[in-house]
Amino acid sequence: MARLDRLERVTDLLLVLLDTPRPLSLREIADRVPGYPEGHAARRQAFERDKRLLRDEGVPVLAEALEGHDQVGYRADPDAYFLPDLGLDQDEQAALNLAVAGVHLGEPTGRTALSKLGATGEPPLLGAPSMPVVDLPSMTELPALSVLFDAVRQSATVSFLYRGNARHVDVGAIRFRRGYWYMVGFDRDRGDARTFRVDRVESLPEVGPPSSGQLPDGFDPANTFSVDPWKFGSGEETDVDVLVDAAEAGRVIGELGEGAVVERRDDGTVVVRLAVTDQQALVTWVLDWLDHAEVLGPPEVRMAVVDRLTSIIDTGGSVGS
Repeated sequence: MARLDRLERVTDLLLVLLDTPRPLSLREIADRVPGYPEGHAARRQAFERDKRLLRDEGVPVLAEALEGHDQVGYRADPDAYFLPDLGLDQDEQAALNLAVAGVHLGEPTGRTALSKLGATGEPPLLGAPSMPVVDLPSMTELPALSVLFDAVRQSATVSFLYRGNARHVDVGAIRFRRGYWYMVGFDRDRGDARTFRVDRVESLPEVGPPSSGQLPDGFDPANTFSVDPWKFGSGEETDVDVLVDAAEAGRVIGELGEGAVVERRDDGTVVVRLAVTDQQALVTWVLDWLDHAEVLGPPEVRMAVVDRLTSIIDTGGSVGS
């Protein structure tokens, strides 16, 4: 019964925070929301748990300064919470149905998302795929993903562990490419643009205050993401030749462009030449292709791939992890 009582209290709290035109103190919230304890300490503890739950579910609960004894007030910004009516016409609604039919998010959220976007829930267009053509990792599979999306929405900085190092990034955008989610932003520790693969973020990101992210003037996430990750390093530029087998040659050329190809062989394999300033990022990219790609040279880069594979074997990991 206590669980039900808390659910009712949190629901009432959400309605009160959305409806208030000004931030409310904890005392005012307790007067309007039934179920909070009488004692200040117990009331504060219960409210902090409820506030954390709402934020974990994506509700933008804001804390703002108040004059007087209470000092801090709380509210939820309706403009950041509610999705405005998109005014979709019939063709646009049909396109949404088609997209949901062709994209799988790893959990049954597509139909609910349709209704939130204003679609009628009518069946997809004739000829829509019976099976999804794209399978996107879900928020459940990648808990960091929802936090990063929230950071984008709030124009906030994020802090997290990546390859064993603490990183502090002003988030610019979230992108999906070749089966993986990526975060694009400005790395404060490196002083440059960086791309991070979300499934390799080693800790749940901590989001800074709204508007704490300060992207440099002219920063364009689309242009940043189009730059290959091995070009983000500050080291000396090195030309690296990579042999790609016939099975993946088409996809690699589609990703890099025809200009990267320096040799085409009779068996369908190709050699691509990449200008590399971040050797470890290049090694990661090569290993993502598993046994379909092989570094031909220079020798130090080829040895870096061997060293990474040896490390993975020694620790019992897998190449794609």
